[in-house]
Parts: sequence; C-alpha cells; structure tokens
Amino acid sequence: MPRKPIKKPRVTIEKEPKVRMQPDDMVFALDIGTRSIIGIVGIVEENKVKIVAIDQEEHSERAMIDGQIENIEKVSTLAEKMKKRIEAKLRIKLQKVCVAAAGRALRTRRADFELELPGTQLIDDEIISRLEAGAISKAEEAFEQDNHAEGDARRFYLVGYTVCQYFLDQYPISNLKDHRGQHVKADLIATFLPSEVVESLYTTMHKIGLEVASITLEPIAAINAAIPENLRLLNLALVDIGAGTSDIAACTSGSVTGYTMATVAGDEITETIMKEYLVDFDTAEKIKAQIDTEEVLTFNNILGIEQKLSKETIFESIQHTSDQLCKEIAEKIIEINGTAPSALFLAGGGSKLAGLKEGLTAALEMDANRVAVAGNYFQASAYSEEYDLNNPVYTTPLGIVISSGLNLINDSFRVVLNNKPAKLFRSGSFTALNLLMMNGYQFRDILGRSGANLNVTVNGERKIFYGTAAQPASLLINKKEGKLSDVIHAGDVIDFLPAIHGMPAKAFLEDIEGASSALELTLNGKRASLKTLLKNGDAILIHRDPAKSKESQVTEAMPSEETFEASEPEPEPASESEFIPENEPELVPIEIPSLQEPVLAPTPKPAPPTPPPLPDITFYLNDAPLRLPPKEDGSPYYLTDMIQYSGLDLQNITGKVSLLVNGREGRFQQSLKNGDTIYIKEEIS
Repeated sequence: MPRKPIKKPRVTIEKEPKVRMQPDDMVFALDIGTRSIIGIVGIVEENKVKIVAIDQEEHSERAMIDGQIENIEKVSTLAEKMKKRIEAKLRIKLQKVCVAAAGRALRTRRADFELELPGTQLIDDEIISRLEAGAISKAEEAFEQDNHAEGDARRFYLVGYTVCQYFLDQYPISNLKDHRGQHVKADLIATFLPSEVVESLYTTMHKIGLEVASITLEPIAAINAAIPENLRLLNLALVDIGAGTSDIAACTSGSVTGYTMATVAGDEITETIMKEYLVDFDTAEKIKAQIDTEEVLTFNNILGIEQKLSKETIFESIQHTSDQLCKEIAEKIIEINGTAPSALFLAGGGSKLAGLKEGLTAALEMDANRVAVAGNYFQASAYSEEYDLNNPVYTTPLGIVISSGLNLINDSFRVVLNNKPAKLFRSGSFTALNLLMMNGYQFRDILGRSGANLNVTVNGERKIFYGTAAQPASLLINKKEGKLSDVIHAGDVIDFLPAIHGMPAKAFLEDIEGASSALELTLNGKRASLKTLLKNGDAILIHRDPAKSKESQVTEAMPSEETFEASEPEPEPASESEFIPENEPELVPIEIPSLQEPVLAPTPKPAPPTPPPLPDITFYLNDAPLRLPPKEDGSPYYLTDMIQYSGLDLQNITGKVSLLVNGREGRFQQSLKNGDTIYIKEEIS
C-alpha cells in the first residue's frame, strides 16, 4: 500500500501588535527632579485616572541643581531612555507630555480685581476671563515694579496662577459661573519663574520629540494629588521634599491660598554626610537611605578605609543640618499660611528622612498626630491595577497626571493659536511676537528670507540669476491682519502661517544666452558640457561664429512657409531692363516648392529696439544705502526680503527684533517702495 503523506503541523507565527499613536485620553507626565526622573502614564476614565505605567531613572551625574536643569543634554538623554521603555511596554508612540515647573527662583504675587456690571447679569466664561485677566495684569505690574526696585534684570515668565477666592456682590463664593450678580471680584496668586527655567524645560522635551501639552507648578501638582478638593475647607499644608527643593502649598476655605518653594531639601543632608565622613555623593546617599533601616552602617571613605558606625552616631552628625532644614521649611509654611496649619502632609523622597517629621512638628509647634506622610488620598483621583500608588515619591508626578487629565489646570486666560490652546508664559506686556516665540516659532519662521542669488561672469560682465522671493508669513488676530507688537488678550484667536523661504537660484551652462550656438565655450578656463550646473563665481567665455550669427538673424527675419499669405495677385516677372525705383523694395526671387512662380520677399524690417534695463531700487537699511535690481517677475520687495541684508544671525537671536519702515513699525509681509528707510535691529537688553 502506498504511504499516506504525513501532514506537518501548521505553525502559526503571531504578528507583533502594531505600535499605536498616543490616544487623546492618555496622559504622559514627566517629573524631572534633582535626583531622578519619574514618568507616569494614565488613562482618563470618568472622574479618575487609571495609571498604566510608571518608570523611574536616577541621574548618574548632577545634571539638575535645586530643581533647575543645568545640563540639557544629559537630562534629555535620561528622559529619552525612560520614554522608550514606557513606549515598549505600552506599544504606544508617545507624542505629548505634561510637565511641572520648579526652580530655585520661583516668585509669587497676590492681586485682586473687581468689575461692576451694568445691572444684574448671568456670570459667564467671558466675564470670569476679564476678571482674572485684570487681576493677572495687576500682579504683573506689581512684580515688575518690585523687580525694577531690586535691580533684577532677569526676564521672568508668568507660568501660572491660582484663584484664591471669588466674590459675588461682596460675598465669598468658590465658583462664579452661572450665578447672577452685579459686582464680582477675583483674588488670585500669580507665579513667575526666570525664563531660563521654563525654556530649558521645553528645549529638553523638544530634543526627545515630545510636545508639551500642559504645564503646571510642582507645588500645585503635589497638592492636587495629596489633598483632594473636598478636604480644602480645612487649613492644610503640604511639603513635597525632594533632593534639591521643597515645594510648599497651603489651602483653606476650599481654595489654594499660597504656594512657594524652599531651596533646601535632601541634598543638604547628603552633603553634610559627605563632609563628615569623607565619602562621595553616591555613598552619602546610601548612608542617608539606610539610617532608618540598619543598626550599623558599613562603608568605605574616599581613602579606601572601611568605616562601621551606628545609626545613632550618624544621626547625631546630621542633627544640626536637619534642624536647619526643618526651621527653613517651617518659616516658608508660616510665610504663606500666616500660622501653623491645622494639619501637615509630607511628600516626596525627602519625607522619609530620619527625624524630619519630628523636626517639622517641633519647628511648627504642632501636635505630632497632625503631621503625616502623604499618600492616603491618592486614590480619590487615581488608581492602578498594577502599581502601589501609596508612595510619597509619586506625589508630584501623580499630581501632574491628575491636574492635566482632570482639567485642574487653570486656563481661563486662554489664547488659541492655529486651532490649539497656546502655551502662555507672559512677561509684562504680552504681544503676538511673545506668543509665537513661546510656542516654538523662531525669527526665521516669522521673517522668512529670499533664496540665494547665483552670480557668474559672462565675457567679463556680471550675470545674476535671482533666487525666488520668500512667501511672507501671515498673522491674523481674530481674523484680521495683525502686527507682531499687537497686545494679546484673553480669548484671542491667532492664525499664523510661517514664512516659506525662497528657493536658491539654479542655472546650467546652457541657460547662458548664446551658449548653445557658441563657436567655443569655456567654464573657468576649461571646456564643459552645456548640462553643467553653475556655481557662484563661475567665469564663462563665449566665442560666437559671426557668420552663423548673421545667418541666424536673416533666417529669423524671413517669414516661414506656413505663415506666408499673398494679399495681392502675383505680379508679372520683371525684366532685367525694367527700372526699379530707388525707394521700392528690392525683389528677391525665392524658390518655394509649392509655388511655380517666384515670390517677392520684402526687405527685413529692423528688430524693435531692446528696452533699456530698469534702474536699480535703492533702500536705506540701517542707515546705509542698499541697491537691488528689480525682481524678474516684477513683484515688489517685502520687508522679509531685507532680513538677509540686515546682518541678523537668525540662529542666535536672544533679544527683541525691531522692524521699522519710514519710522513706523513694519509688518514682515509689508511691501516696500524705492527710497524707503528701513531699520531691522536686535534690541539687546
């Protein structure tokens, strides 16, 4: 019997799931701390955030100091490692990130503003925005005056604000919307940070391919995670103690009433251990972490000598530093709260420091039962099926996720840029230029530049091939043409199309007039193909054949067979003896195959004279004359065309650029006329 073929088992190869783009309901938060970076991903589900990924990476070197990025390259490298691990876990391509700003120079100003409405009205979002914008402007004005008086020349951004209290017809109220009244008032706290703190944060995120979707302040993020709104009727305070800074926030009567930052934290303890026992930073960190868990600590100092010390001995050596740390944090709490709070929550990695809870309790003269480590209330806004969230280290990153995912970030001062909420960091007067620069546009996007010209010489004479003109940028504010200096207000809608740079001129040897019929043609002293691409400075020599040139002219002057039409009957052939008047055209017999009789060709008419070249256009740019040839397409020069002649280095502009045409502020898409006086200069503050 013939054998039946043996069936081989079918092998199924499972395809890896495709990587999806980050969905709209997924929030990715990065908490960039002094000692480590923590990344958390959450998915918004009704009124909570489900945490689906947590990752953490410690800095190998001190790339952060007091909450501020010092080495962008090192921080971005570390953040990118974490981002890739989270993407691999979730099979998601992360595109947007939520962050929180910190820094050793956080400043706050409190201000209020009130409106008297014409009669009792329904309070809507527009009225609330006007109210808050007025209070913000007063806070900014006070901040600038204080800075000027102190001689502080740094540029600060308004990075956020928190409403402490609304008032409706003199009565305090937590939310004005949809109520009716005539007199409304808002009392708020505005927060300012140096520009370098904010810009370094955005630059770091940009380097790893992430768009910043929202930004809040670290103390606000921390309190949003640790103290839910239903507890804020009580007078509570939160201290998030990190490695470089301690974020502090206080609340009462249902609102956040103050926040600040102390530039003392866990690093002070670490540095004391380093000096006391001659150990490096990493060893000191390990000692600090083991004080509460080990009775005897063993380590080697920088000389290689082994040390064995009891935890009591080490604790005594850091006691003075710990007391100073607690004293300074306590002073900051009283500064924003007026007195010791009813209860105090401790968060962050520093909250685990031995003796810290007891030290703060003593410094604030509080009952020890009213000071606790945060974490018990995280579940009010976030939960996870995979991770234990009850960890004070997660306070700020969880707070960032919660703040963004549950829309707890105050955005009443809202501006829309190209159909999306714009990033707003105000610094005094807030102009369209400020807005564009804060949202990733650069001067080359705003101003544009013409394509580079190509300059060659033909038989010793200069020949220019012109690059194409830039297409000017378009700026519309509330659907009307705007200027860079226009002040932006709450609720404005901005539409901006970046300038499109002109294309550089491109020409081949065959594009030179007469090159294709030249008797001899050389490029930079050598023979070359007509298809050779020309470069700046090329020298072309053309030797023409005079006979061919003359023959070409005669041929061009004669009518072609197809266009010849006889309008008169053919004349009889003239005899040789017939007299030809002097003023009559000479009759030349021409043989045409389709005609048996000769026809008469008129004497060629002289070619129309070549119009003289148009004169150059003269502008006066930065007090110097600038002569430019007319554009080949006849279009005018624009202010954007002048950028390439102004001397500005578009890659390294740090100050404001002033644009003036005939003494008035210019628009980058403004057309120019012969004789215009133009100033394009960077104002260095």
